[in-house]
Amino acid sequence: MTTETYKLGAFIQRLVSGNVVSSSLFLLFFAAVITTSLFSIFKDGLVSIEERAGYLPWTLFMDATPEERVTIVAIDEKSINEIGPWPWPRRVMADLVDSINAAGAQLQIHDVLYPIGDLQDNDQFADALLKDEKSIIAQLPVLQLQEPPLKSGSLTHAVTGIGCNIGADSGPALPEAGQFIGASDALVGVPKGHIAPIIETDGTVRKVPAFICSDQVAYPALAITPFFQLTSYEGWSATISEGAGIFEPKRNLKLNAYAGMEIPLDPNGGLRISFKKSPSSFASISAVDVLEGNFDPSLLDNILVLVGATAFGLDDIVPTPYSGSSPGVELQARVLTSILDGEVPFTPQGVSILNGLISTIIGGLLLFIALQRGRLALIGLPFVAFSSSFLALMIHGFLLTSYDLWIGWLYSGFFGFLGGSLLLISEHARVRFERGLVMQNLISYLPSETARKVAYQLPTSTIQAERSEVTLMTADLRNFSALGELRPPEESTSVLHYFFTKVSDIVETNGGRVHEYTGDSVLAVWDGGGCESAAKSLAAALDIEKQLNENLLTEVSVAGLEPLAVGIGIEQG
Repeated sequence: MTTETYKLGAFIQRLVSGNVVSSSLFLLFFAAVITTSLFSIFKDGLVSIEERAGYLPWTLFMDATPEERVTIVAIDEKSINEIGPWPWPRRVMADLVDSINAAGAQLQIHDVLYPIGDLQDNDQFADALLKDEKSIIAQLPVLQLQEPPLKSGSLTHAVTGIGCNIGADSGPALPEAGQFIGASDALVGVPKGHIAPIIETDGTVRKVPAFICSDQVAYPALAITPFFQLTSYEGWSATISEGAGIFEPKRNLKLNAYAGMEIPLDPNGGLRISFKKSPSSFASISAVDVLEGNFDPSLLDNILVLVGATAFGLDDIVPTPYSGSSPGVELQARVLTSILDGEVPFTPQGVSILNGLISTIIGGLLLFIALQRGRLALIGLPFVAFSSSFLALMIHGFLLTSYDLWIGWLYSGFFGFLGGSLLLISEHARVRFERGLVMQNLISYLPSETARKVAYQLPTSTIQAERSEVTLMTADLRNFSALGELRPPEESTSVLHYFFTKVSDIVETNGGRVHEYTGDSVLAVWDGGGCESAAKSLAAALDIEKQLNENLLTEVSVAGLEPLAVGIGIEQG
């Protein structure tokens, strides 16, 4: 065995056969480092995977209870077929507004832009929207800069008390828009809210900015504007404060007109959209049916009415966990109802602590199984490794559906898979190494064929014997018994070990195999009873005679001892 081979074997032995607790903890720590590094490098791609699977608890256990506070008036294919292509004349929209008001709507929120363009009947439309202060329309700050700069109409109805010092310690980092598409100046007095969702890298919309700043002034989201408009409180005023505690959101939005009401926000002032409710829970009426009076009045009476496009060709289609083509107005309904219910999902400040705790639980389970070793480890480690993602997703789903906490699952799940895989590889390496040691030790004392049978065949009480034609050679170390009696045991052992090793090498070089070691003699076998096997056994005998008797075991004896010699006998039959 070379020095390099010995060192490698010693290293493997220390790794897989040393302190199990220390080596297992090291592998789990290594798995945590790798997991953290991967999430730092491939954050965007991994977040997309986590988000898509993270919605499963909502979609699997969706709330199909009919929503009785919000109704959608849809600009759908049926309405376009009967009224004409979009955009409709302002007089038609004025009639739609009047029809909704006549049905007793508490407030109507238009998820529709009314920019400068169709100036005809603008005054009639403005009067309808301003009547009884029951209408809100949309405006669109543009977050991505364009050339030339885009500024159309006017942004109105800002909120006081919200700072726009982006990235400053004094306030949250709110999105900044240098461009916008505002409503027609004729509608300047109509309350407005922005419709600028955050489009993620995978094309989905998961959050809505609660406020967007333009020229250091904050404008509220369309789904938040109704809460300002419904109150008699003078002026639109709100504050954003830091959350406290590991289960609190990073930011809290407080509407000054509503004591005790807090809306959780992310560090950038974003509202996460809740998909707890089934799409079928939102009542929808075709706009043409409202214009013609063909609807149940109770669907609009004292109801918050959302007016928006659902027709596929109007480009207000977004992917959601329920469908790849859901109308954008449905997202507004989801945000609005989650605020009403106080169930806006959010990522708590202590999300890292919670994920670390879940990962520790999974790691502790893996460590417990790894310490058992053997069959339990070989079966339990892959089971936990593959089921850790499911376990982490279950914990995420429980916290999401029960407490509206979005903590994610992928980090803990991937850590469990990687940690379990490393421990499993370590356990397999340990088993293979120990079996290799057993086999190596058996071969040191038994013929290789016999050693394999002992190592790999199941024990049996049946006598196993076979008849074959063979050539046998026995090599005996003469005078060794006297040496063993008079010389130190270490010296006798060294001589015997050298004798066995040298004879074995010569026998195997000449095509034979050692059948057994008995005392100070070796019995070797060549299969077959012909001349070929006899010639090989004779060649081996001559090599032993030359290398041992002539060169190494000289006739010069130790005082008081006969000289050592090798006696060889060959038999065939």
